Amino acid sequence: MEDAFGLSSEFVGLRNFTDVLEDPEYVSTVLFTLFFSALVTFFSLSLALLLAVQVNEVLTGAGVYKTFLMWAYAIAPPAAGLVGSLLFSPLMGDLYNGINALGFDFNHTRDGSDSIFVVVLISVWKQLSINFIFFLSGLQGIPASVQEAARIDCPVSIKRFWTVTFPLLAPTTFFLLVINTTYAFFETFGVIDLTTRGGPAGSTTTLVYKIYQDGFLGADLGGSAAQSVILMLFVICLTIIQFRYVDKKVHY
Repeated sequence: MEDAFGLSSEFVGLRNFTDVLEDPEYVSTVLFTLFFSALVTFFSLSLALLLAVQVNEVLTGAGVYKTFLMWAYAIAPPAAGLVGSLLFSPLMGDLYNGINALGFDFNHTRDGSDSIFVVVLISVWKQLSINFIFFLSGLQGIPASVQEAARIDCPVSIKRFWTVTFPLLAPTTFFLLVINTTYAFFETFGVIDLTTRGGPAGSTTTLVYKIYQDGFLGADLGGSAAQSVILMLFVICLTIIQFRYVDKKVHY
């Protein structure tokens, strides 16, 4: 354990780890991080796949559609968070006014559910373009002969997609699953910091943001260091699960 100014230190063994694991607030942060990561990964992959399938069928003006869908990838997460904070601002936000005009009592600064909606929406929008690029490349990489044979054997488009096209996208989907999970865990820090700052009442605090709050804002260097080690072990275990069990269902 070290003081906030780094002038003295004391060896306390595993006390920092036990204090972190016994903290109910940290447990709720872990649960929210898993929930948040699952939402961001699911919606960003699902929407990107839907858009890629639709654009892949476009013959006229396909380049224009691709450009509009890819440009968001050039925006850094903090910039995306700043844009989101302005759009959902209770003072001048267009999306804030639009949602409340529909009859909803929406305010992400005081309601935890609304704040979760905001950070998930912005995070998905930020990641949508890179997923779209990879899915579209995967779709265009499927041989035309395979697609023609699939149309003959299975005339129903939805069934043909799930039985032929989607299995051929399995390597791309697995790759995107890994990078989107990593993105949700680490790269959404800027989005959360500029929109909700982990609030209200810690409802949007992820593991990475809690390390920042406790270490940089709360000056708890020992506790934040212990949280960093726990997060590293957690991500290692998650990666092992992904490659050991999910990767077995991928056909290359």
